[in-house]
Amino acid sequence: MLNEDTIEVLGARAHNLKNIDVSIPREKLVVITGLSGSGKSSLAFDTIYAEGQRRYIETFSAYARQFLGGLERPDVDKIDGLSPVIAIEQKTTSKSPRSTVGTITEIYDFLRLLYARAGEAYSYVTGEKMVSYSDDQIKELIVEKFNGKRITILAPIVRARKGHYRELFEQISKQGFLKVRVDGEIKDIESGMKLDRYKTHDIETVIDRMQVDTSADLDKRLSESIKTAMYHGDDVMMVIEHDTNEARYYSRNLMCPTSGISYPNPEPNNFSFNSPKGACDNCNGLGTVNEINLNKIIPNPKLSIKQGGFAPLGEYKNSWIFKQLEVIGEKFGFKLTDTIETIPAEAMDMIMNGGKEKFTINSKTLGVNREYKIDFEGISSFIKNQYDESGSSSIKRWAKDFMDEVECPVCNGTRLKKESLYFKIDNKNIAELSLMDVSDLAEWFENLDERLSEKQKVIASEIVKEIKARLSFLLDVGLNYLALNRSSKSLSGGEAQRIRLATQIGSQLVGVLYILDEPSIGLHQRDNEKLIHSLEQLRDIGNSVIVVEHDKDMIERADYVIDIGPAAGRFGGQIVSKGTPAELYKEHTLTAAYLNGEKQIEVPKKRREGNGKTIKLTGASGNNLKNVTVEFPLGKLICVTGVSGSGKSTLINETLYPILNTHFFNAVKKPQPYKKIEGLENIDKVIDIDQSPIGRTPRSNPATYTDVFSEIRRLFTQTPEAMIRGYKPGRFSFNVSGGRCETCEGSGLRVIEMNFLPDVYVECETCQGKRFNRETLEIRYKGKSISDILEMTVDEAVPFFENIPKIYRKIKTIQDVGLGYITLGQQSTTLSGGEAQRIKLATELSKKDTGNTFYILDEPTTGLHFEDIRVLMEVITRLVNKGNTVLIIEHNMDVIKLADYIIDIGYEGGKGGGQLVAKGTPEEIIKNKKSYTAKFLKKELS
Repeated sequence: MLNEDTIEVLGARAHNLKNIDVSIPREKLVVITGLSGSGKSSLAFDTIYAEGQRRYIETFSAYARQFLGGLERPDVDKIDGLSPVIAIEQKTTSKSPRSTVGTITEIYDFLRLLYARAGEAYSYVTGEKMVSYSDDQIKELIVEKFNGKRITILAPIVRARKGHYRELFEQISKQGFLKVRVDGEIKDIESGMKLDRYKTHDIETVIDRMQVDTSADLDKRLSESIKTAMYHGDDVMMVIEHDTNEARYYSRNLMCPTSGISYPNPEPNNFSFNSPKGACDNCNGLGTVNEINLNKIIPNPKLSIKQGGFAPLGEYKNSWIFKQLEVIGEKFGFKLTDTIETIPAEAMDMIMNGGKEKFTINSKTLGVNREYKIDFEGISSFIKNQYDESGSSSIKRWAKDFMDEVECPVCNGTRLKKESLYFKIDNKNIAELSLMDVSDLAEWFENLDERLSEKQKVIASEIVKEIKARLSFLLDVGLNYLALNRSSKSLSGGEAQRIRLATQIGSQLVGVLYILDEPSIGLHQRDNEKLIHSLEQLRDIGNSVIVVEHDKDMIERADYVIDIGPAAGRFGGQIVSKGTPAELYKEHTLTAAYLNGEKQIEVPKKRREGNGKTIKLTGASGNNLKNVTVEFPLGKLICVTGVSGSGKSTLINETLYPILNTHFFNAVKKPQPYKKIEGLENIDKVIDIDQSPIGRTPRSNPATYTDVFSEIRRLFTQTPEAMIRGYKPGRFSFNVSGGRCETCEGSGLRVIEMNFLPDVYVECETCQGKRFNRETLEIRYKGKSISDILEMTVDEAVPFFENIPKIYRKIKTIQDVGLGYITLGQQSTTLSGGEAQRIKLATELSKKDTGNTFYILDEPTTGLHFEDIRVLMEVITRLVNKGNTVLIIEHNMDVIKLADYIIDIGYEGGKGGGQLVAKGTPEEIIKNKKSYTAKFLKKELS
């Protein structure tokens, strides 16, 4: 009989799962833990979530399903008690430049509604409050202001536009009007009347002239005149007093009574940068524009044009462009062999921006006049046009190489039209609210009621309540430092996941199964409590929550823990323990050993002295950094710590690394602002190992990324059978024709496009996923085909290739960083961020190091079990012991306690961060009373 209190999974075999059965309690917080690669994600995402998604698609009509195709059933016998499933992963954020924190959380949608309904409009010309009137109100105002005076009522037709307007005057005349006001002067309309077409003009139709009084006759006449003026003036009219010539505007729309400019009546789309009604016309709502960078076009002005001084053109060729440059040289008196810095400014202007011209020069050698013709588009203009108009993505990429992304000069990065920015609530426009970080915004909304008018209060109360609730959810998951206008592209995996979590809490769904993938990534220990509380909130309103996690605090607070192991890869996939955290502690598993203190990562008895040299970065002030000056001692393991959003990534990834990368490798990424850097001569190269994928398609894998596959292919060509057949290394490549399976073109999979959902990959029916054709698979080395080699785990490949040094060295380092469980041919799309980072680390480790390299790692413990962290830190320790410097941005205390030197950034996140809180050895740091990191580190060292 079905137990309604549990989700029953029977016979799960996805990836490395060993036909496991497991009961997961419903409406509880359940943590799935275990070594990296043991099968946690296979159970949570590839079995439970995959089945939930498949069942959801089966509810669609047959018509809808034909567009989606069928999702394959996961490799499991049966799943009972499954609720609707929502997966909150790290990879699901939109990379669109139009997606922001505000749009993802829907807070910005509520802000748009708030401003459309309760915003007060102000004139961008005079700063006056905009007004809109009914026709009766206008009549009352005219009688009140101009009683006893002579006035002229006009309908504005043209405002500050060029043209001769002959047809317009004819049209006005046909409508029965005799007079118009042109540029402030009232004139009779005459036959054939026209204006100077090159000057800007203001034209109003004279509707009526009258002496204002309170008689009933005038009341009726005034009403008719107002109606007529509004009809012809597009809901705007103008009244001029005869004696003083003072003009007043009146409008049914929002209008400035002095200057007469009007805004459309606001609707939510007027405040959307994703709608033509609200988006800035210059940047189309992106907030940035691409500008030509002259330094990228002319990287070295000491070169001549012939030597390739203009990077987009390259070296001299006998082509039309260079012929045109020679003609420009004739006109301005320079040769293509002259250095670019000596070319006259007028000539450079024509070369960059183009021009058309004919001219004659007397040829001294021929003694005759020669005619020349210039018709040159200009290098800058050509690049800009290619970027704006080309349909080819490769040409756009080429053009972008010579451009910089800069803030839009029209909207100043706000993304909105000027009119949208002049709607205010409590003296703030919508862009100013979007710039505030979440904690400041929540504070601003706290007592907003007291600062609103009675009318605004009535309209805004419900909207403000929704906004406050959503802001509180973001605060609960530790994202107080983010601003609503922060682009989703710039969010880390953990931040994106926590934003989606906050959105889900806000949606208040019940009876749902949520599956999360390490939500604690990138979160300081201080904020962990808030995150766990948010997950408990989700559980308490009637949902089931499954979290794939290694965090100790999360495991201890769970209602139920499932530990998968005993090892990784094909040696994992079994449930080694399950139960409450208290029951887990009593088990003899690797996870339990680290939790109950049986095993631990030992604190070094002595910190390294380093080599006495430093790199000193002075005056870093990018984003929220407050003129930070910091020294990085070389030959040590350095940890950069601090709460989320304090400025760690800005300091290291966006300031220090671009400086070093530009110095050693001439990279073009511009660092964030800083004053100076000293000590670059003390290192000889920099290597940044981040968590970006090692490839975005199934063709990419660890063997290709580490380049070990090239050596393996070369090895196969040396087998006797391959030599007889004359096979070259290309025969054993799945990326070129010849030896690969042509049905799937060597990918082993066929892609089924799902239109509205991510693409689905299915095994190729011709080669059964082996990637190669029959003839290629007949070649064997030690009884293994090239496909068998790709199916080997790293642990199997190490002894297999131990006699081939070039291959052995590379795969041994992959094993050393704790990735012995992955296969050589594992698709890069199936690797986590942490696994991709360790493959990059292994690739660098397998190279001959100089002993003077500066390594930068960004949270390498992502997705790592306690035991994996121990293995990884052993490898990093070996690197530092050789004299290299390793800098790690990290929140994990097991790593921080191993550091020789800590740089703690804080004090808070967002605008409250960006300062150097503490620096020194862990023992020195824990004495600092103001450092949040110190409080947690003290427990580890005690």
